[in-house]
Amino acid sequence: MAKLDIANTNRAVVELLEITENPRHRFMLQAYYRHRYLEIAGRYEEIFAPGMMVEDPVYHFHALGISTRLEGQDAIKNLYRTWSETGECVMYTDDEEVAVSDHMIASKMTGYQFKPGHVLAAAGIDVDDHDAMYIYKASEEMVWPYDDRCRLVGEDVWEVDPDRAEIIKLDPADVITPQEARQILDPFIRPLPAFDETAMRPARPQRSRIVAG
Repeated sequence: MAKLDIANTNRAVVELLEITENPRHRFMLQAYYRHRYLEIAGRYEEIFAPGMMVEDPVYHFHALGISTRLEGQDAIKNLYRTWSETGECVMYTDDEEVAVSDHMIASKMTGYQFKPGHVLAAAGIDVDDHDAMYIYKASEEMVWPYDDRCRLVGEDVWEVDPDRAEIIKLDPADVITPQEARQILDPFIRPLPAFDETAMRPARPQRSRIVAG
């Protein structure tokens, strides 16, 4: 397959921003945009800035044959650190649809994630070269909840149909390393505007969030 243009990963977010006027929704979309590029570029530490994420986030992943719950910043940082070390932080989205409301961003997409052969093998997936880099391509759906101050509360990620996932071995020339991803994406990573509590107040403040196990 051709080398992925990871700079276009957020194009659906950009298109939605162009028609979104609500200040709160715009802030959340900008945070979503920033978070994804920071993650892909291996700059994961910046995702945990006090203005972007709550102190006790919870992630749920149901993908790649794995069902897991990560609770707390330390557990989530460990995941991002591992992905940055293995190259799994490099991702791309296609055919994405994004929706935003006062406390949630939802997305439906075709996701592409770089996966070393040895990582796939450890997950029980048959590959012919443990040292090669692969693409794991699958249909995904995500819900990212946000609190009243537009801080990320967590991520809920589902792989829609694991049986239809594609495992694509990459030519070495088409591999994008985290270092290359950072060079590509750094020009697109922008600081968030200041949070305006008056203009960005939700229509109905969030009282509590019940997190399922």
